[in-house]
Amino acid sequence: MSQRVPGNMAAAAPVKPFSPEEARRIVHHLQQPAVFPSMTCGWPALRWTAEHLSGCLGDRLVRFRLGRKEEKNTPLFETQCSYVEATVAQFLSWTRGQSGTDIGPFSKYPCSDHWAYADYKYIAMLFQDQPFMFEDVKWSEFGFEGRDGKESTLWIGTEGANTPCHQDTYGCNLVLQIQGRKRWHLFPPEDTAHLYPTRIPYEESSVFSQVDVLHPDLRRFPSFHGARAHVVILQPGQVLYVPRHWWHYVESVDPITVSVNSWIELEADDVSRVSEAVTRAVVCAVKSSRSDDNTGDWLNPTEEGVASHGENMQYLNLAVRACAQRRKNELPARDPRDACPAKRDSSGQIRKNRERIRNSAPFSAPYGPDLIPVGCQEEEPGRVTLTSSEDNAVTSQQDSTVSSDTVTLMEETDLTLHKARDCADGPSERRSEDCKELRPTTITTNDLLDCLLHPDIISRVTELLLERHTGSHGTNAPL
Repeated sequence: MSQRVPGNMAAAAPVKPFSPEEARRIVHHLQQPAVFPSMTCGWPALRWTAEHLSGCLGDRLVRFRLGRKEEKNTPLFETQCSYVEATVAQFLSWTRGQSGTDIGPFSKYPCSDHWAYADYKYIAMLFQDQPFMFEDVKWSEFGFEGRDGKESTLWIGTEGANTPCHQDTYGCNLVLQIQGRKRWHLFPPEDTAHLYPTRIPYEESSVFSQVDVLHPDLRRFPSFHGARAHVVILQPGQVLYVPRHWWHYVESVDPITVSVNSWIELEADDVSRVSEAVTRAVVCAVKSSRSDDNTGDWLNPTEEGVASHGENMQYLNLAVRACAQRRKNELPARDPRDACPAKRDSSGQIRKNRERIRNSAPFSAPYGPDLIPVGCQEEEPGRVTLTSSEDNAVTSQQDSTVSSDTVTLMEETDLTLHKARDCADGPSERRSEDCKELRPTTITTNDLLDCLLHPDIISRVTELLLERHTGSHGTNAPL
């Protein structure tokens, strides 16, 4: 028997811990976030550093979102950010502290005070003249045959760049980290009430949290204290699986980060599309009406514009009919918007791939060095799970001591709750000043929308609409 020489060993294709069929089954059945630390060996996309992408994109302008490096106890939504159109080369010069024409439009924003993020960039649009780039991303190795960079989005950021905490209403999510590290704070769907959901700013398929999850204002959002954070720092080469409807806040922790993701649409999204159509019709109708408090930017920059009520109702009818037709025929429903992916751009060029979750066979997650669950921080506050391709499951112990500011804030929250109970027990001279502090303020349009468009309410409205149209009872599919 001949022996394999080292040269041939180097040329051999790397052995993956899971076959495509196994990886797909894992993704379809996992109910909590998990990291695949060693599934991307040999992927050409691993060389997609910011410097490499700068050479590929050349003079092509990319839109960057900028935010100030400051703590405000409130989320920095995209409607509150600044934006510049620049090349990746100018972005890199800016991060290196250069000045003048080398950094172009970044000159108005000192790098020491701002972070920048080229987020949510469809690879099919960025490299439409270089389609060979699509093949560098190999989601087919996770069992999604034919899925590559064309069905993916690109994210390039600096330290501090972040995505506000939100829940995606469509699909599940696979994220490949390429350069630098990102910290993910994830919360299960059952924690929705603790995260104070809002649809303002409005973006299709995104439910935002009103809470700054890193610096929560517990006086305004006392229930957030009960949220169960699952935290992981994603390393280059690793893939994070985010299950359907899990909330997440994402922040870059290194000077430059690059990642690629793909949303895998699921059959359950047929119902979610009806829910999103209801949400769009309501929010556009209410926010388009003139009123004293209907000011400010409420439409996320990712949205093209405000559709008319007639157009929104037409889309709602199409979504309901498509869902009803699938139920009637037990066949995959046709999307009411042609070529509409789980997360879509205006061109509609990203192909949708509807996947079915099969729960017929027993499933046990093969956790170990090749599949690492993202742990809950509830029992160990302050501990951040750090997964690494070298040691697979290293943890980094942060200071778990509660700061004096946090203690004070919690004490003030408890005091507020006691005041509320005192007021409910009846007025007295002693409590009059405390009760005065708790009297409700004027209800705003956004307050009304937060109630009307709460995921629980929208889920029930969706259920009623489908019952009316199909005669069936119970969708069993929350938003």
